[in-house]
Amino acid sequence: MKKKLLGAFLSVAMVASLFAGCAGPAAGGAAAGGAAAGGAAGGSKVGVSMPTKDLQRWNQDGANMEKDLKAAGYDVDLQYAANDVQQQLSQVENMISGGCNVLVIAAIEGSSLGEALDMAKDAGIPVIAYDRLLMDSDAVSYYATFDNYKVGQVQGQYVIDTLDLDNASGPFNIEFTAGDPGDNNAGFFFNGAMDLLKPYIDEGKLNVVSGQTAFEDVATPTWGTDVAQKRAENILSTYYADGTELDVWLCSNDSTALGVENALAANYTGKYPIITGQDCDIENTKNMIAGKQSMSVFKDTRTLASQVVKMVGQILSGSEVDVNDTETYNNNKITVPSYLCEPVFADANNYKELLIDSGYYTEDQLK
Repeated sequence: MKKKLLGAFLSVAMVASLFAGCAGPAAGGAAAGGAAAGGAAGGSKVGVSMPTKDLQRWNQDGANMEKDLKAAGYDVDLQYAANDVQQQLSQVENMISGGCNVLVIAAIEGSSLGEALDMAKDAGIPVIAYDRLLMDSDAVSYYATFDNYKVGQVQGQYVIDTLDLDNASGPFNIEFTAGDPGDNNAGFFFNGAMDLLKPYIDEGKLNVVSGQTAFEDVATPTWGTDVAQKRAENILSTYYADGTELDVWLCSNDSTALGVENALAANYTGKYPIITGQDCDIENTKNMIAGKQSMSVFKDTRTLASQVVKMVGQILSGSEVDVNDTETYNNNKITVPSYLCEPVFADANNYKELLIDSGYYTEDQLK
């Protein structure tokens, strides 16, 4: 069991690609951003727009970005938008009028910043979309993210291998919780998993008891834990209150997984299911250690931040900017040149190597 993932991903996770997935150092990558990229940092100002402080990962992304950019010699204007689209729009416009030379934007909603992006284009300011593709605009210069379709595939393959679906007779009961429909990544995550699992659903080895398999039916606005929990409680009370066993709940990320886990704790007494996640948030990692979550896709945001700092330096120096995908990410206006980092998965067997030995967390943070 887990033969494919353990062979294909775990070995990758614990060896070379842990810090090489984005061609930059895992932490403190000042050289990669400034000097190594040939960028003249002096006097350059970088605006960094993050969606919210409500999710752990965006705090880490913002902090990593600010640290690396400052270490590379840039002035940094880092702003969080409290998941308020108008606030983010205003913040980005202020970054433009405040003299930023490059913008790095993780959008709350991919199509919500058109006015600001038009301003940036008119001012000749390059824009890097950070981990969430900026949609419906030709003002997006580059996109830096993880391979989001592969994130879903890692989750789907984990389910296949853990249940040994190629050999087991089944059927196994499964439910899905996807992400925010306003986040372009959410569709990639969901489709990556569903493309692998749908043949087993069609064959009858996987049974979606609720019947909810369309993205629009399983999506979670704002990636909210409370939203995911409420939906999970409704599913459990409607379809599983009679003692029906739940074998898998595939969740696209950790905040939605936490909602499902909360619902299970209050409303389900059967055999505990496989639960997937993404981001290795602290509470979810604790749940993995405690057996309440099976896995979480680990996207080391330190490497993503280092890669973006490198791209900023390349842009400002007029150098060729690193990209490794020029075909996948069309935002309805243009296909945006992209750099994709490699995701891996963490579980109770390897979290120490991935998360503690690498310095991502300390032992005390996971107690």
